[in-house]
Amino acid sequence: MKALYNFLENLAANNNREWFNAHKPEYQQLREAWIADVQRLIDNMARFDPSLAHVDARNCLYRIYRDTRFSPDKTPYKTYFSALISPTGRHCDRACYYFHQGVDESALYGGVWCPEPAMLKKLRKAIVDNIEEFREIVENPELVKEFPGWYGRQLKTAPKGYDRDHPDIEFLRLTEFGKCHYLDRSFFDDPQWPERAASLFALLKPMNDFLNYSIDE
Repeated sequence: MKALYNFLENLAANNNREWFNAHKPEYQQLREAWIADVQRLIDNMARFDPSLAHVDARNCLYRIYRDTRFSPDKTPYKTYFSALISPTGRHCDRACYYFHQGVDESALYGGVWCPEPAMLKKLRKAIVDNIEEFREIVENPELVKEFPGWYGRQLKTAPKGYDRDHPDIEFLRLTEFGKCHYLDRSFFDDPQWPERAASLFALLKPMNDFLNYSIDE
């Protein structure tokens, strides 16, 4: 992991194709090692989520190449490795798990990001209709300790159809339902970090199950 962070820091300082091509063998070696670690993570997650039992880490990884077509930042490479973990790999529009390891931030995430308006409306209704169950899940002290607060965008006022004084307005203002646990680099000093990360992800499963059940219902 020290070598991975060193590479990413050097890439951040030399974010151009010439430097990357000169160091591509190092990148490929680090990527293969990271894939093996992510596979260990997934295999451990499958113990609490059997739907992940046959997921291949390679299908979960994102490319390091940036899409610069619509971005003012034209640097060609990401300065992080990332993977979205779901039964369908990185192609998922439901509640899932996401792992991000980079120069500026390393973290574990879970939940639903950027839901379509119809899905967001459905999730809000499910939460209001099952508020006691939802609160029991997201206010679990162990979950709150490791994944405090909500990660993602929120409305400044109530969404259409709800009063701003609604008792569950804290959830209704959410436009994404995400939780995040930030990791410092010392977390990866432990050779058993994939197992530790899986234990943290396990805390998110009840929330993801609630969200996915609501989407599918």
